[in-house]
This record gives sequence, C-alpha cells and structure tokens, in this order.
Amino acid sequence: MLVPCFQSSGNSTDSVCGIFSTGPVLLGVATMSNAQACSNDSAARIRSRSEDVPTGYKLTELGVIPEDWEVLRMGRIASILRGASPRPIDDPKWFDDKSSTGWLRIADVTATDKYLEFTSQKLSQAGMANSRFVNGNSLVMSICATVGKPIITRMNVCIHDGFVVFNNLQTEREYLYYFLLSLEPKWSNQGQTGSQMNLNTGIINSTPIPIPPPAEQRAIAVALSNVDKLLESLNELIAKKRAIKQAAMQQLLTGKIRLPGFSHKWETKRIGDLLNYERPDHYIVHYSEYSDYGDIPVLTANKSFILGFTSENFGVCTEIPVVVFDDFTTDSKFGAFPFKVKSSAIKLLRARKNQAHLRYIFERMQLIRFPVGDHKRYYISDYQDLELLVPDYEEQRTIAAVLSDIDSEINALEQRLNKTRAIKEGMMRQLLTGRVRMVEPMCRLSQEQVSP
Repeated sequence: MLVPCFQSSGNSTDSVCGIFSTGPVLLGVATMSNAQACSNDSAARIRSRSEDVPTGYKLTELGVIPEDWEVLRMGRIASILRGASPRPIDDPKWFDDKSSTGWLRIADVTATDKYLEFTSQKLSQAGMANSRFVNGNSLVMSICATVGKPIITRMNVCIHDGFVVFNNLQTEREYLYYFLLSLEPKWSNQGQTGSQMNLNTGIINSTPIPIPPPAEQRAIAVALSNVDKLLESLNELIAKKRAIKQAAMQQLLTGKIRLPGFSHKWETKRIGDLLNYERPDHYIVHYSEYSDYGDIPVLTANKSFILGFTSENFGVCTEIPVVVFDDFTTDSKFGAFPFKVKSSAIKLLRARKNQAHLRYIFERMQLIRFPVGDHKRYYISDYQDLELLVPDYEEQRTIAAVLSDIDSEINALEQRLNKTRAIKEGMMRQLLTGRVRMVEPMCRLSQEQVSP
C-alpha cells in the first residue's frame, strides 16, 4: 500500500539559478582576480547550500528534490505539437454539427475543470484536414488568451494554433497534467505579449520538470484526483442548493406557495412606498488604491461586490442592513456590515418602518427583470414606481428567514469549497516538489535490500 512519507527538504525554494545570480558582470571589464573571487564565492555558496540539503535529497536547478527524482526538459518527455486552423475560420464549410470531432476553443477550456467532454462546435472532414487532430484521452494546453491552462480530452477534437498537445508521453499523463496546472499562474504572467497573451512551444519545450519514479507519479496523481473529486461534488452540491433557493424564491416571493399559518391577502405596493433611499455622498472612499485586507470594505453593486479594503475610518456607513443599489444597472447587493462605497452611482435603500422587511424586499427585487437601455439613473425616475404584490410584515419576515437559512447553507458549502481548494494548492506544492513523499524513496529501499 502506498503511504505518505513526510520529509522536509529544507530551503527547497532556492535554485541553482538563484545561487549563481551574483550581479551583472561587464564582459572585458572584470579582472582575473575578480572573476576568480566570483567563482570562489559561487563555489562557497554551492557548498553552503549543499550542506543544508537533507539526507535523501539533492540540489538541482529546480531546488531541492528527492535523490531518486530526475529533472528533464518537457521536450524530452513529450512531443509538443501546436494546433492549426482552417482559414478563413468563419467559412461554414469547416463545420458540421453531426460530426463526432469537436472544435476546441478557448471558451470550451475556460468552462472545463479537468476533463473535456463537450465542445460547442464540431468540425467537418474538410475542417479536420486543415487543423490538428487530437485523440480522446490526450493532454492539451492553451497557449493564448487563457494562457497555460491544461485539460485532458475525453473526446476526439481538433485544436487551433492557440493550443498545444503533448503526444508520446514518457510520464504519467495525470502527473504531467497537475505539474502543468501548477505552472499556470507563472505562465499566465510571463506569456509573450502580442494582441493577446500567448506562450510559445520553445518556452514549453525548454521548461524543466521534476520526474519522480512511475509509482510515485501515479500516487501523486491519485491523491490530487481524489481532492478534485471532492471539489466537483462540492460544486455540484452548491449548484443544487442555489437551484433550490431559486425555486423557493419563485414560489414563496410570488405567493404561489404560502407558508403554514398565513392566509392574509397580499397587497400591491410601490417599491418607493416600501423603501427609503439615501445618496451615498458621505460614504464615498477618497483614495481608490484598495488593499486585499483591512477593517473597512469598499462596496459596489455589481458582481465583484467587495472591491477591496480601505484604511479610511471616517465616513463609514454604519446604518445597516441596507440594499446597495446600482443606479445605472439596477443591480443590487445586501449589505449587513459597515462599509464605504466607490462612487455616487448607487442608492442606499432601507425599509420604511413597519412597511417592509428589507431582506424580503431585496430577495423580491432579484426576480425583477428591469429593461436597462439609456445610460441614466433609474431609481428615482423609474424603478421606485414599480409595483410588487407583497404580504404583511410578519409573512415577509418568515419568508426572508427561510431564504436566509438556505443562504447560510450555501455560504457554509462555499467556505468548505474554498478551504478544499487551499488544501489542494498546498498538496500540489508539497507533492510536486517531493517535500512530502507518497511512496518509500527508492534509495532507501535499495539500502534496506542490501543490509545484512
């Protein structure tokens, strides 16, 4: 049975490249004594670092890795081939919806976590003849736009020149997938700049990769795949809970289903009769350079909601809860904590006393499909005049409590999802560098076999 063998590799972030980085040397200017001193200094550093390498590990250009691992260039472990595109790409003769061969696009990759099982377009025989065919169960990586994202195909596809395929693999496919995944942030930042970010095959071929023994490659891949399965199940559960909430909103907020104990007739009321509004002028942040953490969040009403945090402790909105309403898009968010805002392009909405339960009205607003046209402020001129069919206050409060309970379940699952993602990132850092071993080191097994 494969068991983790926890071993620390010490200063594993150091690399040989870093050791030799002693500063710029101008050719023809440095004297022999300076060159000798530099050489001696470098040698001393190597000896110093080597002395810090724990038993069973070795120093390489990638840092400290297990002795029974190799470092090879990607071009040595796979035939890396770039895709091709039929031209002009918008000619309908290249496509055939009845074909079994997909046409892989960046949008398909960004919508895929690990295994590709669907493409939005299919290629005809003519299209396939002018592209690069990739068999199912192949490892593919994007090299433009969404740079460096790997996927494993579960269907036959053709790839254009924004992708590469790794053929004739000399490593375990899943192990290489996870190593490429670990490089995605780095490659996204250093892609060649043209009309969009891109990565070339020269960079990929020359990239070094640590190669464990085959059994350990498989063990690493299995461990990380198990975490991926947990992430997938959590995502599915969150999606299911969101669907349940959406159905509950459609039924409870419109009166199609009444909760037990309530029978009073609902009344039609204007949003402006249910809510007061306030301009956000007093709460606008002065400096737009936000930090990733702090005491005071800066809010917007769009999808991002929390733009960042500010150290400004004046002009903070503390009269909460409040609905943060975008006056131009009519998007809204529920604010239940002190905050500042980005701009005056919002309204702050609060319930009129004894007229409305704010959480209920907020949830009901999410069902409104308001037609946004001209770039103008909508709340005073149009939105507040919309009419809603609403129950009495107590039924509003009870419905809001039911929906809030579902939200609490979703939030708990999202927190678990984020923690699991963090665990996976930590596992990748440890397993793909050999800091944590999934099998007994080969060198140790060999020593035990020859021991008397």
